[in-house]
Amino acid sequence: MVGGGQLARMTHEAGIPLGIRFRLLSDTPQDSAAQVVSDVTVGDYGDLDTLRAFAAGCDVLTFDHEHVPIEHLRALEADGVVVRPGPDALAHAQDKVLMRARLARIGAPAPRHRVVSDPADVLRFAEEGDGLPVVLKTARGGYDGKGVWVVRSTEDAEDAFRAGVPVLAEEKVDFVRELAANVVRSPHGQAVAYPVVESVQVNGVCDTVIAPAPGLSEELSARAQQLALTIARELGVVGHLAVELFEVRDADGSPQILVNELAMRPHNSGHWTMDGAATSQFANHLRAVLDLPLGDPRPRAPWTVMANVLGGDYPDMYPAYLHCMARDPGLKIHMYGKDVKPGRKVGHVNTYGADLADVRERARHAADYLRGTIDE
Repeated sequence: MVGGGQLARMTHEAGIPLGIRFRLLSDTPQDSAAQVVSDVTVGDYGDLDTLRAFAAGCDVLTFDHEHVPIEHLRALEADGVVVRPGPDALAHAQDKVLMRARLARIGAPAPRHRVVSDPADVLRFAEEGDGLPVVLKTARGGYDGKGVWVVRSTEDAEDAFRAGVPVLAEEKVDFVRELAANVVRSPHGQAVAYPVVESVQVNGVCDTVIAPAPGLSEELSARAQQLALTIARELGVVGHLAVELFEVRDADGSPQILVNELAMRPHNSGHWTMDGAATSQFANHLRAVLDLPLGDPRPRAPWTVMANVLGGDYPDMYPAYLHCMARDPGLKIHMYGKDVKPGRKVGHVNTYGADLADVRERARHAADYLRGTIDE
């Protein structure tokens, strides 16, 4: 696996009971996954020679991020390395302009959008629709709210063009809420779909995920799952695909969905599956890239809530950790081995049960207590 973050850490954990030997290419020995994987290469994923040496002897190469240069992945495939997801698919997660063009050909619903050339062109794009504000996204390199700007004036638009990459303008969607449809697809076309979840964002970062999305109709849920499965098939995705969605209302008030982003790897909106589904997203990602039969994605309980744990002003979380475990023995805490810094994603908690209000309160209390924003 290329990338040593928490996604690699949790993927390695899922591979242990499957008997999978796991090799990691990590930026540093201190990265989250590098702390727990025995076979670690420290190196630059942007260097082709490093990638070639790392991949030698591996059955499959996969990723915990989408940043490996596509031309390097094509070179590895030419060398005979099995890359999953492959570069033809992964390019659509790396490049938002390419993604929007391909999704349009598939017929996937999306916000109004086009590539813009400068701040004046942003204003023209806005005037073609409902005016400002609009959203600007760098075509490449953005994640967790980075590379995204809400623009209310031409002056606001200037930062987006400083990166020197194409800029995509999108209408600012008046959405009801954000959803995510997580699916997994194997090389021979077997695919599974997890329940559609509600994803709550705070300052551009996923804060809470509720599985399944409360109040989502069976019809719209099935439409979202089918859309994600169609995208996975049409793009040739092998492994886990997260399709981030906006739920909106059309002119007559009927609920609809629009595609916001794609991620071709395990995803924050699927962390609830570690404790809340029969087979986690991490285990199914491994099964898919190794072309093993996929596992059951169905939930174990009526409701599961995941809350991210962000770093606060207290670098030592151990006392809070003890408190949360003692207060709620059913709580599942997953820490990533990261140094605690304010606002940094250092772990997550999962709760599950039959009463949604109780499950949400338990997750929220634990995440806030671990961060230090509450003390009782």
